[in-house]
Amino acid sequence: MTAARSSAKSTTTTESARPEDEKLSIGSAFTYGLQHVLTMYGGIIAPPLIIGSAAGVDPQMIGVLIAACLFVGGLATLLQTLGLKFGKNVPPLFGSQLPLVQGVSFAGVATMLAIVNGNKETGLTDIFGAVIIAGLIGLVIAPFFAQIVRFFPAVVTGVVITTIGLSLMPVAGKWITGQNPEAPGWADPVNIGIAAFTLAVIMLLSKVGNAFISRLSILIAMIVGTIFAVVIGRADFSKVLDGPVFAFPTPLAFGVPTFNIAAILSMTIVVLVILTETTADILAVAEITGSKVDRKRIAAGLRADMVSTAVAPIFNSFTQSAFAQNVGLVAVTKIKSRYAVAAGGGVLIVLGLFPVLGRIVAAMPTAVLGGAGIVLFGTVTASGIRTLAKVKYDGNMNLIIVATSISVGVLPEVVPGIYSHFPSWFQVIFNSGISSAAVMAILLNLIFNVWTKGNSENPSVFGAAPVRSVKTDVIRVLKEGDRVQNGKLVDAEGKHVPVLDDDQVDSSH
Repeated sequence: MTAARSSAKSTTTTESARPEDEKLSIGSAFTYGLQHVLTMYGGIIAPPLIIGSAAGVDPQMIGVLIAACLFVGGLATLLQTLGLKFGKNVPPLFGSQLPLVQGVSFAGVATMLAIVNGNKETGLTDIFGAVIIAGLIGLVIAPFFAQIVRFFPAVVTGVVITTIGLSLMPVAGKWITGQNPEAPGWADPVNIGIAAFTLAVIMLLSKVGNAFISRLSILIAMIVGTIFAVVIGRADFSKVLDGPVFAFPTPLAFGVPTFNIAAILSMTIVVLVILTETTADILAVAEITGSKVDRKRIAAGLRADMVSTAVAPIFNSFTQSAFAQNVGLVAVTKIKSRYAVAAGGGVLIVLGLFPVLGRIVAAMPTAVLGGAGIVLFGTVTASGIRTLAKVKYDGNMNLIIVATSISVGVLPEVVPGIYSHFPSWFQVIFNSGISSAAVMAILLNLIFNVWTKGNSENPSVFGAAPVRSVKTDVIRVLKEGDRVQNGKLVDAEGKHVPVLDDDQVDSSH
């Protein structure tokens, strides 16, 4: 009763048929939104740190880049979750209206580093110009790209969702161990202990907490884990007050964008990868929330991605995409409301306007994030496995589609340099486990399940149906003359014999 009252106080459900339209109280929405921000914060600040450092930007201006990425990510999240439509009783033209957090995409980091290294003087402005043009190209092709949704049956979406979780696991690992294996503190047992402590808190709260506390287990565990790190001397908040408290992002703070043809072509390939990943994320979160998505809704989500990408460089930010790690948080907390994520977008905007708040969050030990990431990213993988469990594998080649696609997707994660001698455009696509698995799953699904001409009538061992078997307790209850007729079990006199699920049998005793 206590849990029910607590949940009732924090959440009010609308009669809407869409689970993502669930209304939350302001306090609950911003609490869950903060949880989303903490989950993706490390990911959203990493690209500006990497690119700014490579471009030779001084530390103060790197802070400007980080604040800009937070600010633009917040605006993009609001557009994606709330949507923007022109007229009444029409679907949004921009925004999928799903619980998806937007931020700077990792997909373009390698390409942007290549652009910077090609010309240190104009590298950053070349990136901004390339992102603007590539974003506009993506905006034009988004509706056509959304047409590929018909090529995403369960065998494909299951592969993509599973690979999203698997490809994110190295992120959690690096949060725990550190990024550089040659650094002195790499894989420090104390950091592993902090991650384990955070993970243990999540497990404890999930087991003994009421519904409200269980949903906040990630946020509470991060706070408790940070306090633990402070107590043992592994968290440093001494530099929180260094720098301005409030600062509005200055448009074109690094100069007017420049337009380099080679950079634009490279970034356009990145945008194609982002479109693929965002489509996968939309399908993944829809699978988790039970939402219905069609081509128009996917196209609206992709438009939100691309218009945010095209505008981002004006405010000193980069390519925008949906964050896969937050899909796992939706699965863990069961909070399907897009308004919780919209509140997280508001938090991101505030962090972008108040750099001091961003510095507080940035001081949180990455090992704490790693401990939470194990649960978050593992949940995404489990959701993909659940989808794959619905796929039929007898008499077809679905098993080899799943096996090959997931293996291809995992390959660049376990062997990062496998495509290092291939052209840069190839690396942009296949260095991403998500996009490489998606490409392979779509292609193999077309070859085996769509273009069926030429398929063997006797599939290989990968398509062989499993050996049929019946449990002895089922045989015992059958009587002479029992048979299946018109899809129902009937006895010798033609009377229907009810077939009960295991849980129905248990409850009847």
